[in-house]
Amino acid sequence: MSESILTQQLLAEWVTAENFRSYGQVIFASVDGKSFDAEDAQLNLTDGIPRFYIMRLEKKGRKFSKITRHVRCTQCLGSLAGKDWLMAVAPPSEGDRPSLENLAAFRIPGNCFIKLDVGTWHAGPYFDADFVDFYNLELSDTNVVDHFTFDLAKNCNLRFEIV
Repeated sequence: MSESILTQQLLAEWVTAENFRSYGQVIFASVDGKSFDAEDAQLNLTDGIPRFYIMRLEKKGRKFSKITRHVRCTQCLGSLAGKDWLMAVAPPSEGDRPSLENLAAFRIPGNCFIKLDVGTWHAGPYFDADFVDFYNLELSDTNVVDHFTFDLAKNCNLRFEIV
């Protein structure tokens, strides 16, 4: 007889540069002509061909039982059309499992984007709309050779719902 999967709620807080620092960066608009500095996305795309594209996600909801990381590059995500969205993250870790004690969820406004540090575990983007278009900057082969997923349901009998 299989055990039922436990669903834990994960409270999303509005993302800020300070509360997202353990996972990456939050990038807001800056004036044209501003010199490059630490507030700009600190990218690592040197291990392949960068890929910048728009991905359409449909009916994602707010529940997840898998979390993924990329260990060869940073990843940038932002919604188009100013739509707010949700993301769960855990800091980079040694080994093949995320630190669930440090799992956090963020509500990300449509006027910024996030840059995930190399190795940051992430689940999402999530949203309530029928669909949201996102721009995504990663390597051209990230989803083929640099996509490491941890199955929370299989390994921990657990799933999360972002509230």
